[in-house]
Amino acid sequence: MSEWKIICRVDDIPVLGARRVSRAQGMDVAVFRNAEDEIFAVLDRCPHKGGPLSQGIVFGTSVACPLHNWNINLADGCVREPDVGCTQKFSVKVDKGNVHLMPEELATLALEFMPPTAGPKLLQSA
Repeated sequence: MSEWKIICRVDDIPVLGARRVSRAQGMDVAVFRNAEDEIFAVLDRCPHKGGPLSQGIVFGTSVACPLHNWNINLADGCVREPDVGCTQKFSVKVDKGNVHLMPEELATLALEFMPPTAGPKLLQSA
């Protein structure tokens, strides 16, 4: 049986914006709020070049990737034509103004994608 975990309040997510949920393994999950106060959660990774969707522009029930403007449907995680591909979608429940995600999904889905690293490569100390 699956249980839900409170992640935040709906008001903690800006309208037409996002917040990220970090995980012990794998990439963060982006939680979005659109103009109608609908809440969506997808892996914070565009299927095209791995752009951070949490930094994209939310419109309707979609987000535009900040790197190449691919449009991802937040309801199913799939890009809109003519592009193809999907990012992992996560189940969301809103109850009494609280946003809930499933811990089981956070611990198991899309773990094959690692968080991006930026800057010079780390050197090993002697």
